Amino acid sequence: MKKVLGIIAEYNPFHNGHLYHLNKSKELSKAEFSIAVIGGNFTQRGEPSIIDKWSKAKMALLNGVDLVLELPVLYATSSAENFADGAIRLLDSLGIVDDLYFGAENANIHILNDFAEILYKEPREYKVLLAEELKKGLSFPSARENALMMYLNNSRQYANVLSSPNNILGIEYIKALKKNKSLINPIALDRTGVYHNEIEYSGNMASATAIRNSISIDLLQDAEPLMPKHSFSIIKKCIKDEHIVKNLSAYEKEIIYSLRRMSLSEISNLQDVSEGLENLIKKAVNSSNNLDEIINSISSKRYTKTRISRILLYSLLGITKKDIQLSKKTLPYARILGYNKNGKFLISEIVRVNPKIEFVASVKKYADECTNKNLQVMLDKDILATNVYTLGYKNNSKGNLDFTKRIVSV
Repeated sequence: MKKVLGIIAEYNPFHNGHLYHLNKSKELSKAEFSIAVIGGNFTQRGEPSIIDKWSKAKMALLNGVDLVLELPVLYATSSAENFADGAIRLLDSLGIVDDLYFGAENANIHILNDFAEILYKEPREYKVLLAEELKKGLSFPSARENALMMYLNNSRQYANVLSSPNNILGIEYIKALKKNKSLINPIALDRTGVYHNEIEYSGNMASATAIRNSISIDLLQDAEPLMPKHSFSIIKKCIKDEHIVKNLSAYEKEIIYSLRRMSLSEISNLQDVSEGLENLIKKAVNSSNNLDEIINSISSKRYTKTRISRILLYSLLGITKKDIQLSKKTLPYARILGYNKNGKFLISEIVRVNPKIEFVASVKKYADECTNKNLQVMLDKDILATNVYTLGYKNNSKGNLDFTKRIVSV
């Protein structure tokens, strides 16, 4: 079979940088087919996607991706480690992906591999250094960065690598490939133009953060030159239909209600809650009336704002430590969001190579026939996530879209 390119993304939304990455990856890999695993309606930073997963899938397909699969919400809203591990296991299970291309500020694959090797093998000296850094009250990401740099003797070539979310994700992808003994070849591609979370931009390149910011403050005209025309048309339609979710505050009252209703024990069972953090959360939600106040009152050098945002999202979606542990020991299904003609061929090739693949084309059919309890839990969480997501719409907030929406075909 001809070469297949794999991509892991959120496409929130699909912009010119994504198009560059896709086209450059195809050019360098000489792949004739492409598969994207994308996060669904909620993201790894503990925020809602600005548009729904079917709209994101359509953007990807119209811009050249052949097959779009959804990363289940238990991975898509996780820390970088579980996000990467779930996505890699999903791609690897397809049995036909040759190369994984990902964007990074530092595209030196050998340097990224050095970090991944340490995190994969966890040598004793590194673990001791990590424990010492955590004792200082640092957040886990900061403690890990310090421990890694000390283990590597603070070599200049490794400086600032761990300050970029894309580098960190790239390292986690490589680590996951090692852990799962995957034959997929990882290749880092230089990010061009702007960094991950930059709000400022010039020319026709900007981060997804900058584009979402323009849309959120009703400056749609600023976003137009930063996106391919198909993507911009889809965004315009979502805005017209009032199906844009700008941020987690769209669910502010639901989150505050959920956390006020929950007992301390129930809060402590939410993923990422540890060391008595449930007490701080309970105090904050009982004395605050908005999410910004809650996040600011809880966050510290030990508990980052991203971590707190994820916990707030977990309370909304009912994602517990048990759910995340379940995801770590379960091979995710391959939920099809969309395909083109090439994608349809890829599906038949995947089934030929791996007849036991857990494909989800019809959610109802899969829900009725699935006998794996872990996958049933995973699917229930995905269905709930979609039902909750549409509550953020200003108009026509229908439920059960996972049962009624058709697979996107272009």
